Amino acid sequence: MAFVLKKLERKKEIDDVIKTTIDKVLCLRFGRDSDPGCLHCDDILAKTCHSLSNMADIYLVDVDQVEVYTQYFDISLIPATVFFFNGQHMKVDYGTQDNTKFIGPFHSKQDFIDLIEIIYRGAMKGKLIVNSPIDPKHIPRYNLLYNDI
Repeated sequence: MAFVLKKLERKKEIDDVIKTTIDKVLCLRFGRDSDPGCLHCDDILAKTCHSLSNMADIYLVDVDQVEVYTQYFDISLIPATVFFFNGQHMKVDYGTQDNTKFIGPFHSKQDFIDLIEIIYRGAMKGKLIVNSPIDPKHIPRYNLLYNDI
């Protein structure tokens, strides 16, 4: 199902999409096409793409091709989904340590739709961080270790 979604393969393409997506949630899924978790996530994203077309644009980014953004967003576990609105990075409180991205595949289509709706509504009100509507049982838990370099 990933063939339904557009792929961004260069830093310039990602920069352009972030700058030019206006009044919509920009969803960037970072991962690899061969990873089973990414394939599950892509299937959910592709199935919801049409119904969310008024609120969101969804793109796929290969972590091996755009290492600048992979390092910038500290993407060490895939799939990782990052959200923007009018060029501003949107954060979501999932009840985990990392509010900058959703780590792991989404549990269901409805979880993803609810998340996009909450981000969209919050962003239209000027919020930069929103609370996740996803059931905490459906959010993957990881122990993230941060190193000081």
